[in-house]
Amino acid sequence: MLDIQTVNWNYPTPIWFGIGRINDIYKACNQFNFSNPLIVTDPDMLDNQGFKEIISQLDNKSVSYSIFSEIKGNPTGTNVMDGVQCFKTNQNDGVIAVGGGSSLDAGKAIAFMSTQSEDLFFFEDIGDNWTRANTENLPNVIAIPTTAGTGSETGRSSLIIDETNHTKKIIFHPSMLPELVIMDPNLTLSLPQHLTASTGMDSLAHCLEAYCARGFHPMADGIALEGLKNIKDHLLNAFSNPSDIESRSRLLVTSAMGSTAFQKGLGLIHSLSHPINAVNDIHHGLSNAIFTPYVLKFNKPVISEKITLLTKYLEIDNQSFDGFMEWILYMRKNLNIPHTLKELKVEFDFDMLASMALNDPSTAPNPKDINLSEMKQLYIDSYEGNL
Repeated sequence: MLDIQTVNWNYPTPIWFGIGRINDIYKACNQFNFSNPLIVTDPDMLDNQGFKEIISQLDNKSVSYSIFSEIKGNPTGTNVMDGVQCFKTNQNDGVIAVGGGSSLDAGKAIAFMSTQSEDLFFFEDIGDNWTRANTENLPNVIAIPTTAGTGSETGRSSLIIDETNHTKKIIFHPSMLPELVIMDPNLTLSLPQHLTASTGMDSLAHCLEAYCARGFHPMADGIALEGLKNIKDHLLNAFSNPSDIESRSRLLVTSAMGSTAFQKGLGLIHSLSHPINAVNDIHHGLSNAIFTPYVLKFNKPVISEKITLLTKYLEIDNQSFDGFMEWILYMRKNLNIPHTLKELKVEFDFDMLASMALNDPSTAPNPKDINLSEMKQLYIDSYEGNL
């Protein structure tokens, strides 16, 4: 059993973990001299009891603040720049990002862009444009995750939709890593079942792809392994027993572990997901969950040995690549994840999507090379259910 306690960590950024830690929000504001922060969240969070408790804490201490909630599930460049305008208009002095990945990504990007003269997408994670950012007087960011999947709270980038060409782009700068993360498992107790499932599978994809990605990064591999063990031991329980605070706690920490691990790299699960998140507005965790077994099958020739070692650590009965695939399919079935894209009842342009996926930054770290026709076939297989 997890000895749930109040603890502070300092990796990869300061983290305050524990039940009821949102009660320390005023202490956090004081630490960064916030007198008028911008609270960035999504529209659905405004009526959330946990969010109201955060606001109540600030009201009780007479802290001034503004709220910006005009954020889509897949946040856009317009959302970010509207938030920057709100930040400047209200003369805010810091950002508190509260919610799932969309809120955290938007909050980090708003803080970063509040001091930049270049366009948002100038800082896409290609080349070294990030070195030209103005890092003087960047507002501090406090990240408060309310889901357990994206790991944006411990990431140095934000995923933002470029509406001019319907692409999902990674905006990167080391300074985008939040200065403080407050992890309160209580905030995840109200998460609906379908979001518990999709965000949990998002976390699984982060750990799995980091573990399999090209390159030598034993620290990332170790974090990914432990993250996958947490998911195996706790995701189905959190799904069926939403009030189980131990499982919620483990999954919340695992979300941050996943994004820490994927500094090593990701792979085709994310390459396939990003285009349909941008073009078709499909939830990122859901798309990752759908694509996972099809990408595993494609990568099998080069990852079988690593996956077999993984099954031993996870204590899967059938300790082989096929045993791991069986476990993935078992998890998806019991989490009510669709087996195919077809079940989403959305029209897809696989030629366009395949081209976008091939050029996605997540493609290069994938353990096996892929060409355009193979990428399109992966979409088709995922649509038809060809395993």
